[in-house]
Amino acid sequence: MQQWTTDEMPDCSGRTAVVTGANSGLGYEATRELARAGAHVVMACRSVDRARRAEASISGDIEGASLSVFELDLASLSSIEAFAEALTDDLARLDVLCNNAGVMALPRAETDDGFESQFGINHLGHFALTGRLLGLLEAAPEPRVVTHSSGMHARGSIDFEDPHGETSYDRWDAYAQSKLANVLFAYELDRRHGDRLSSLACHPGWAATNLQRRGPERMGSRLRALGMRAANRLFAQSPKRGALPLLYAATAPDVSGGEYIGPDGFLNMRGYPEPQRSSERSYDEALAERLWSLSESETGVTY
Repeated sequence: MQQWTTDEMPDCSGRTAVVTGANSGLGYEATRELARAGAHVVMACRSVDRARRAEASISGDIEGASLSVFELDLASLSSIEAFAEALTDDLARLDVLCNNAGVMALPRAETDDGFESQFGINHLGHFALTGRLLGLLEAAPEPRVVTHSSGMHARGSIDFEDPHGETSYDRWDAYAQSKLANVLFAYELDRRHGDRLSSLACHPGWAATNLQRRGPERMGSRLRALGMRAANRLFAQSPKRGALPLLYAATAPDVSGGEYIGPDGFLNMRGYPEPQRSSERSYDEALAERLWSLSESETGVTY
């Protein structure tokens, strides 16, 4: 397979994309390149101030960049509902939804709705968001939903007895659970709605972003923060390179629903995007259906 870069991105003029977590890291780089390709990009961010600064930075670099900022807190079902209502008032259709925002390996905390934060933000928030935007997506001629996962999904399992870690909690196990949920959701969405949209999962490999430092910061561990910073410098690829699987999944004409896209390099930690095989557990259709039912029950959002 040819090494795919943003130079191969098709013209996205006339298309609209939503990128969650668009103000930094992989979301920022994806927003920049989608705008460079001519798309109108909705920057869906928890902090409007940070999103405005990111918007100004991109607009300063790309003449004619078409961007808009909307507030979206994936830790709040009411914020997700308000965002979807505002977007439905603003748009006639949505061509691409990039479920990108996330948190990693945090000490246990809860969202506004009482969900464990990693499962709540990484999976349940995006499940609810996608469901509420389904009408806009299905109004587009060839809509795509791309959900960002991680290689850590292979370590994950879904604890249906204690999905929110109330009885016992390990921050890495909780992260792996949420990332497995991302892949299960992406595949199940494609099975259920593949006649009307394409749903894919992707992962960035190891990319140096703010994601890695938030866990140590929340734990108050300066030593862990320094260790993570050193590891990023030694092993990680840039956010620009890390965003390539997301951009490939969102725009390349040769991808299909139900695929999993990641970097082609050593241990799939860096490199150029290619279709890959996710963990065996991620293809368990009974597990995906059970997760879907749990997600509808928890969020109150049905498709």
